[in-house]
Amino acid sequence: MSPQPGTRAVMSDVARLAGVSHQTVSRVLNNHPSVRDETRQRVLRAIRQLDYRPNALARGLAGRRLRVIGVR
Repeated sequence: MSPQPGTRAVMSDVARLAGVSHQTVSRVLNNHPSVRDETRQRVLRAIRQLDYRPNALARGLAGRRLRVIGVR
């Protein structure tokens, strides 16, 4: 299942298409060595098919480091 037209794919979309968990998608994106090559290839295919791009803001929030400057 693809994301709604006009929206960007998110990690859960990639996971659903590849038939894996969002954690496995994260491991593939972070080049973790514990992912089987077959699984890695399936996730990478899903990433290409959905044109997935990691969201820098979401990544910053998850890591508690936004790397942005607020201006008032």
